[in-house]
Amino acid sequence: MTAERPLLSARISVDYRNKPGVLRDVCLEIHRGEIVGLVGESGSGKSTFALALLQLLQLKGATVQGEVIFQGENLLQKTESQLRAMRGRQMSVVLQSPLTSLNPALRIGTQLREAWRAHATGTNGECAAAVRAALRDVSLPDDDEFLRRRPSQLSVGQGQRVIIAMAILHRPALLIADEATSALDTITQAEILRLFGQLNRDLDMAILYISHDLLSVASLCHRIAIMRDGEIVECGAPETIFGSPRHAYTQRLIAALPSLSLGKTLLSPVVTVS
Repeated sequence: MTAERPLLSARISVDYRNKPGVLRDVCLEIHRGEIVGLVGESGSGKSTFALALLQLLQLKGATVQGEVIFQGENLLQKTESQLRAMRGRQMSVVLQSPLTSLNPALRIGTQLREAWRAHATGTNGECAAAVRAALRDVSLPDDDEFLRRRPSQLSVGQGQRVIIAMAILHRPALLIADEATSALDTITQAEILRLFGQLNRDLDMAILYISHDLLSVASLCHRIAIMRDGEIVECGAPETIFGSPRHAYTQRLIAALPSLSLGKTLLSPVVTVS
């Protein structure tokens, strides 16, 4: 996997007018079919990095410098129309709360069809087939009754699966999951983690999994990057990060974990990574 050219190679610095150095020369590579975890405390810059990859920070008045090489092209040199064609088709994002990501006034089927048509032209039959396939991929019903439901008629877990189905409609090469399980209960969180692992295996989809929860990251990811105060201080395989962390901050994070939970997570992961 690592012998190939990375799917994504980013080197990013981000400044705001009144807050310089939000990200400082953050470097990260993601290879095809790889799950990379990005871990850090609230305010460390994780979500800022995700928005920078998608080239959405400029809407918030930020200045982004560096490069984001995705599938061989530098996204920082793309026009907004070119970026709109890429977002949702080649690189998609799943956010924390389905309540804020879904339109409460529209039926689920309508929202999925609109997401498909935003990046594809085709017949109604092709659109319906893609929508139903995406629902099956996330273990949701694909019948007309489910498609007629509104977001208020879904559980939180179902709503998050709908958001994931929307994100994978076009089989993107990279899926960014930004705190996608933090609003879920423990059982539903485990189900969504298994789903991410399944999508990674079945669709060969690379995933950037952003979280403040080290244990969930340990159960899912091939590599883990530790972010602190706008910098990545350490990056490595889970067994390295948890077994012999080099940076003092990583060592403190590991030391703060309950030893029993840590042992169970590493010995019996929620998702078996390949």
